[in-house]
Amino acid sequence: MAKPACNRDPHFSGGHHQPGSPALVVNPSARHTHTMILLHGLASHGAIFGRDLLRAGRASSGRTLDGLFPGVRFVFPTAQRRPCQALEGAKVALWFDVASLRDPGLRQDLQRRGLCISAREIAAILLWETKLVPAGNVVLGGMGQGCATALTVLLSLGYRLGGVIGMSGFLPYQFELEMNTAESSSDEDDDSMTTSDGHPAPPRLDPAVKAQVYERNLLQLKNLDHPTKDQTSFGTPVFLGHGADDRVVSVALGEQATVALRAAEYKVHWRRYEDHGHGYKVPEEIDDIVEFMRTEVGLEPRDG
Repeated sequence: MAKPACNRDPHFSGGHHQPGSPALVVNPSARHTHTMILLHGLASHGAIFGRDLLRAGRASSGRTLDGLFPGVRFVFPTAQRRPCQALEGAKVALWFDVASLRDPGLRQDLQRRGLCISAREIAAILLWETKLVPAGNVVLGGMGQGCATALTVLLSLGYRLGGVIGMSGFLPYQFELEMNTAESSSDEDDDSMTTSDGHPAPPRLDPAVKAQVYERNLLQLKNLDHPTKDQTSFGTPVFLGHGADDRVVSVALGEQATVALRAAEYKVHWRRYEDHGHGYKVPEEIDDIVEFMRTEVGLEPRDG
């Protein structure tokens, strides 16, 4: 059983985490009811991201997320160290390679291999955590590239999560996804029509199913023979927050991700924060995350 990397501060009460790469695990201080799996940004680290978020990420009440939600187990995985083309081949912890830090759409072919590997790692963590609590009580998310990875995993899943939280992120292959989920002329035909050989035409696919098929093909995962909407992650609510002055990941990329997810019929809560750059805005964005957890995930913050 892998030991997680954890802070010596007793506040970070590390726990066992299986499977995969080192992770900072902050165990709940009350009965475990929910799990949040949050992915760091490019060239960061699970422990660094997690410590910062749970110390500096305070709501307007002055309280931290783990204080507000004592029944939540926080898991902060660390990505594999890989060469990054945007950093002249330097090895850093990243979920997938990129050719440009400012333009993640540039040379998307570089991203696919890392996405395939990382998606499997995150799916394995999800599988482990859903042995501890129901999938509907698991929230996935991340910052920057971690958000991008979380959204990719979400669309490929065959079950609903409690929610997804993305901060200052984007959606890889967003344009291609939109093209694949868009209504085609054949989609508008009646389902009872037949093909040229006299066989019944295949039923029209829901946008969430189309998104799942596209993402699973992208990630080289096997698709179901006859996928249906209830075999996707449809119904998982999504929160996306982004600083209007973000010079690392443009706010336009967050807006485009929102449009693409809504086209796949996912419910997205979009928040744009004026006079703010890259990273979560304190306390406004933390307040919005707390409200999202309350209204969409069904987890009431602790009073006092």
